[in-house]
Amino acid sequence: MALTKQFLKGRPACKVKFRLEADEVGQATEVYLVGEFNDWDERATPMRRLKDGGFTAEVELETGREYRFRYLLAGGASGWLNDGRADSYEYCPFAGTDNSLVSV
Repeated sequence: MALTKQFLKGRPACKVKFRLEADEVGQATEVYLVGEFNDWDERATPMRRLKDGGFTAEVELETGREYRFRYLLAGGASGWLNDGRADSYEYCPFAGTDNSLVSV
């Protein structure tokens, strides 16, 4: 898991690249990035499968905020996954578990 941030010059935005390694997704053939930035829409941000079996997605976010997110695994394996390298975590009583947080 990895989060890579690229702050943009001239406007208050940051490109954040989310990445999961092949061993983190197991048998999943589809992975979705789900969070506040896409209104928790489970299908809005599919992650692209890489040749090495990992998955990646890039999202442009407004700076000066924290965003809650998780990964949704589907197809062959299913379930929710947090990012082990998130900036922080916050308990979500709705899900009964933590959400990952990215700060930009």
